[in-house]
Amino acid sequence: MFIHFFAELRAARVPVSLREYLMLMEALDADLSDKRVEDFYYLSRAALVKDESNLDKFDQVFGTVFKGLDSLADAVEEAPIPEEWLKKLAEKFLTEDEKKQIESLGGFEALMETLKQRLEEQKDRHQGGNKWIGTAGTSPFGAYGYNPEGVRIGQHESRHRRAVKVWDKRNFRDLDGDRELGTRNIKIALRRLRQFARTGSADELDLSGTIRNTAHKGYLDIKMRPERHNAVKLLLFFDIGGSMDDHIRICEELFSAVRTEFKHLEHFYFHNCLYEYAWKTNSRRFSERLSTQDLLNRFGPDYKVVFVGDASMSPYEISHPGGSVEHWNEEPGHVWLNRVRDTYDHIVWLNPTPQSHWRFSHSTTMINDLMEGKMFPLTLEGIDGAMRALMR
Repeated sequence: MFIHFFAELRAARVPVSLREYLMLMEALDADLSDKRVEDFYYLSRAALVKDESNLDKFDQVFGTVFKGLDSLADAVEEAPIPEEWLKKLAEKFLTEDEKKQIESLGGFEALMETLKQRLEEQKDRHQGGNKWIGTAGTSPFGAYGYNPEGVRIGQHESRHRRAVKVWDKRNFRDLDGDRELGTRNIKIALRRLRQFARTGSADELDLSGTIRNTAHKGYLDIKMRPERHNAVKLLLFFDIGGSMDDHIRICEELFSAVRTEFKHLEHFYFHNCLYEYAWKTNSRRFSERLSTQDLLNRFGPDYKVVFVGDASMSPYEISHPGGSVEHWNEEPGHVWLNRVRDTYDHIVWLNPTPQSHWRFSHSTTMINDLMEGKMFPLTLEGIDGAMRALMR
């Protein structure tokens, strides 16, 4: 019944945490409510309600769940605490002041060397603490804890976005190219990047030519011509997964828009920073990788290049070999971005993060410098500015 009470409070949008619920259970074990429902009401209200605006909702749920009970002895649990609830207890929550007191190991090389030592020395599972690979601590290695620079091991998803490397296999989803919501204004902004040409077979009626020839010859003379297309060639690289999950909607709107505006369009995915390979389909990104160097050789310098990403990552991903969060890259990210810049004359970077936040991210500043200042916000004004830069 107590678990049902907790679930009903959450369903009524009373902000009750699992930690508070377990604290209430400890209070019951200590007989602080004297087994009377009235005493339990005041005890549970004090433990679970943090804002008086939620008192009415709490009273309604309490009255429904415990209606007709005189003693807590009748409120027997029907099931144990779900295992996933207990797993969440392993998460480490720290105040901002506590976070500032935790120091990093002092650089990428020191982090990797220390991890190697821990793997050789550690024999048992650890929880809490600040040294071993484990959970809910301040060690640089493990899951559900906090460290300003660490290696994430065995955690479902990012919490603080501080990991230098992620020692887990992650699956990303392709962007939906059929999404239409909100794409109209993006299409209008993209139309600045136009250079029309008639290409392909003559399968479109040339109305003016037909009229002219018919008038000249005195009989119907139908003229056809190739269809008119945007001749601009576009190479599009999408950052996918991790912190980019916050921006899927706007990226799908952009993707839908460019697919209809550009006939000569090639798109590929990468994660955080471009390295020695990219991929076309996220579900097969581990089995069907494409060499970045082959892409640069295949698509000539007449292509215009657009990167789409929040540029939010560990600076080591850009500056160090082996700095990639997911694999050991032989060459740092800046080498590959420079190769792209050396191959193509027209490159821009679209960033979905608000421009006012860029200065707080070291990696964003580094990427913007590599793009020679051609980073634009993923807004209508930003897209318009990026299209102008690509046409220069």
